[in-house]
Amino acid sequence: MNELKLFSGTANPELAIKIADKLGIELGDLTIRRFSDGEVHAKANQSVRGCDAFIVQSCQTPVNEHLMELLVIVDSFRRASVRRVTVVMPYFCYSRQDKKLKPREPVTAKLVANLLTTAGANRVLTMDLHAGQIMGFFDIPVDHLYSGPIIAEHIKNIIPLKNSVVVSPDVGGVVRARALAEVLGRPLAIIIKRRPEPNKAEVTELIGDVHGKTAIMFDDMIDTGGSIIGGAEALLKRGAADVYAACTHGVFSGNAVERLSASPIKKLIVTDTIPLPEGAGDTFSVVSVADLLADAVQRIHSESSISEIFDKVWKAQS
Repeated sequence: MNELKLFSGTANPELAIKIADKLGIELGDLTIRRFSDGEVHAKANQSVRGCDAFIVQSCQTPVNEHLMELLVIVDSFRRASVRRVTVVMPYFCYSRQDKKLKPREPVTAKLVANLLTTAGANRVLTMDLHAGQIMGFFDIPVDHLYSGPIIAEHIKNIIPLKNSVVVSPDVGGVVRARALAEVLGRPLAIIIKRRPEPNKAEVTELIGDVHGKTAIMFDDMIDTGGSIIGGAEALLKRGAADVYAACTHGVFSGNAVERLSASPIKKLIVTDTIPLPEGAGDTFSVVSVADLLADAVQRIHSESSISEIFDKVWKAQS
């Protein structure tokens, strides 16, 4: 009873295997199949009664397929009498639809929170939400992890920091970029842009000095790549010597990988919350969040503090 068991959906089994290895356990045996009309079926091939079940599933492309699969898995576990179901959702889908900006628009991030709760999730573990208020959309506990510390450590190893500046690609990411700048001990610059339509951005202004410096852009996610590429071009026009970029979630829709590879970005650091598409070349550098997630899973299981993870990391880097 109350045994920790870890299972994986089909979205990112490689990450789930890494987490299981860090925990020193075998990944649970779970069969997921689809009927001829596309309906999802999920079944654990071992008893989960009374266990503390963790389900790893990022919900990247195809988003709705992976989300529905996760809901079905959670429902099957709830009906199998688990003690608790924790959804480990490194990339939280629909997070950009977190508020109503125009009449008759949905707040889909809240809908996803409701779906997970109704399906039977008792807790959610996620990383770098696009907007922090999404945690308030849930009526169950949410543990929110940050990739900043591990990305900062990786940046120190591959990017010369002596004459560098951390850049927020938009006003909404200032808090995230400022935290990275403080860890690296570097100044902060901010790109001001407008979005005439979804997935399109225009740089209008730059706050801060980037002339002759190595610019490091940091964001929570990169989707089509248009915004981050436009930011890199704007930084170079304003005198930046080199441009690097980092993000937690590499969504990389459409031909984003090809566009980023051909862009002036010297190196793009991304975590493995979402699998890197095939064909990604030397421009991309992947840092794993498996250790961080495994530590959080173990702490949730043992009812220990999650915040201590970051207290320990920040002290080690200060």
